[in-house]
Amino acid sequence: MAKSKSVFFCTSCGNELTKWMGRCPACNEWDTIKEQVVTTSKTVAMQRSSAELNREPRLVQDIVTNTTQRIDTGIKEVNRVLGGGLIPGSLILLGGEPGIGKSTLMLQIALTDNGLKTLYVSGEESEEQIKMRATRIGIRNNNCNIFTETRLEEIVRQIESLRPEIVIIDSIQTLFTELAESTPGSTTQIRSCTTQLLGVAKQLGIAIFIIGHITKDGSIAGPKILEHIVDVVLQFEGDNNLTYRILRGHKNRFGSINEIGVFEMYDAGLKEIDSPSELLTTNARMPLTGCITGATLDGMRPYLIEVQSLVGNATYGTPQRSATGYDQRRMNILLAVLEKRAGMNLYQKDVFLNFAGGFKIADPGMDLAVAGAIMSSFYDKLPQEGTCCAGEVGLSGEVRPAPRTEQRIAEAARLGFKRIIVSEYVELNAQRSYGIEIIKLTNIEQLPRALFQFRSE
Repeated sequence: MAKSKSVFFCTSCGNELTKWMGRCPACNEWDTIKEQVVTTSKTVAMQRSSAELNREPRLVQDIVTNTTQRIDTGIKEVNRVLGGGLIPGSLILLGGEPGIGKSTLMLQIALTDNGLKTLYVSGEESEEQIKMRATRIGIRNNNCNIFTETRLEEIVRQIESLRPEIVIIDSIQTLFTELAESTPGSTTQIRSCTTQLLGVAKQLGIAIFIIGHITKDGSIAGPKILEHIVDVVLQFEGDNNLTYRILRGHKNRFGSINEIGVFEMYDAGLKEIDSPSELLTTNARMPLTGCITGATLDGMRPYLIEVQSLVGNATYGTPQRSATGYDQRRMNILLAVLEKRAGMNLYQKDVFLNFAGGFKIADPGMDLAVAGAIMSSFYDKLPQEGTCCAGEVGLSGEVRPAPRTEQRIAEAARLGFKRIIVSEYVELNAQRSYGIEIIKLTNIEQLPRALFQFRSE
């Protein structure tokens, strides 16, 4: 017989309590303790206990490992973020803003020409809605099955019957299991459904994608334990008003999280961008005042992006400082360094900063490019054609090496840039020919000469 009891869970960290409290003792968050009704079955517990009695511990040297063949999803950018493809038996969680393209990306994986038997389960859309979107994207996989259901037991029955290679759940917040007496989307239901799906994935060797909603602060909705249960956590980022999307890995038990996938949204779905540098450096060969190209690094992937700055006289008493795609506090620090170390009077100037394509940059190696764009707009001078920057600026005005400077130099040379400005303290291979002029600086005071004047040989 099934028995029900009331328990209390923290919606932030998943901590279980015996009574309600105003503040969670585990994560110290206020007003996150919610009451849930949980159903337990003695029969199921006894069956699991008897099955586990036959298992014994094994020495680590006696465990035989098999080389698992990764599954090609048919989308190179997704394979890149996953570490080369899908691992059979893995559980992948995908989160992102509403309307960012999560369902579109998952449906493209299901419909791509990869020859994989796929089951696409939707609890949010009807079959007709999915067919309309599939027609727009293009159906290239004849083994894609659509199933609209929210009851987990029925979904598991279909998985065991079809035995697909890939299962996509859209979304985990719409599912419910009969083992828990609570509404779909609650902490208990999300945790119970995810745990059962993990067991199905491991038992049958099926790769399962689950789409998760996010809260207004950007974190995945539900208990934090949800991210601990799954094998891979992916985040789909971007601005709904712009076309570029970034797929980023936050957790990966089978590979590195230092890779990103770049897409562009079209009417026919998401298009892969193999070389984002070519799209983000439109004015690289046509210099404009206030525009400097910087070599940045996101994870392990280098690319070049255009930094745009506008410096003007302050119309009102307090100067305006605005940064789009960049930490405004970091920009204020750079402005203070330029004023103190480079002699630029910026205290009565409005300063606006923007990155091409709506990308958000947190790389300290872009400091030199940001400082160069502000200088170019302040002095109203054109930078030399084919020049880019890669370096970090310290509070004393010193130019420090950017992480993986050699990869940035190689990317700039690949795109045909003539010159790159880096730190004097960077260690480069003296035997290697980079095919690009490398200008080294020790402090920010040397930047105007390197940017606006031709260097003597």
